Amino acid sequence: MEGAEDRKPYMAINRFTVDEKSVTVYKGTKEDRVVYFNTYGDQGGEVWNIMRDSGASLVTVTNLEWNRDMSPWEAPAAVRGDEPFSGRAGEYLSLMLNEIVPKAEEMLGAVSRRGIAGYSMAGMFALYALYHTDIFTEAASVSGSLWFPGFKDYVFSHEMKVKPNKLYFSLGDAESKTRNQYLSTVRENTEAIECFYRENGIETVFKLNRGGHFSDAPKRAADGIMWICK
Repeated sequence: MEGAEDRKPYMAINRFTVDEKSVTVYKGTKEDRVVYFNTYGDQGGEVWNIMRDSGASLVTVTNLEWNRDMSPWEAPAAVRGDEPFSGRAGEYLSLMLNEIVPKAEEMLGAVSRRGIAGYSMAGMFALYALYHTDIFTEAASVSGSLWFPGFKDYVFSHEMKVKPNKLYFSLGDAESKTRNQYLSTVRENTEAIECFYRENGIETVFKLNRGGHFSDAPKRAADGIMWICK
């Protein structure tokens, strides 16, 4: 039986650049359904090759400045030697809403359902976006950086712009096994946030995968996207 990794990938229908961000549009069979996926490198193509049978279109954005574009507010570096977080997620979200989404959907046609997904810092950004726009109806936070200082309290004390239909969470079972004061809280925070949303009537799931933060990243991301597209 042919596996996803053996199939020839469907080609993107178009690529474009906005403010040095590289955007790729993959058109699915359900043209009214799209997921926006902030990612890095060539992972978007790998994810598409796994999840394309879901029928949804996929729009990937790469060449992001992670500690700037994905961080909701300023915070010190989580790992020694890294740059501190500069908290420009609001600016990047405006770029998405005003330029990336309209241009992508000119290529896709009429869209009635939009999801947002991301891995690591982009997984946290996917949730952050729900508090600042009402255009997304589902979100997937895959190995999301929910350890980020103050983010759990932000979730508990603010209201989303619109109540989403589905929220997906996942982590690797080794991700919280660290002495780092920030990263060690990721499982506790993720489970608390997922429980909070579920108790507020949102359909959620939390999946614990084997491995660390970067294990099987494309497969994990595709799993989350496929779940919110069901």
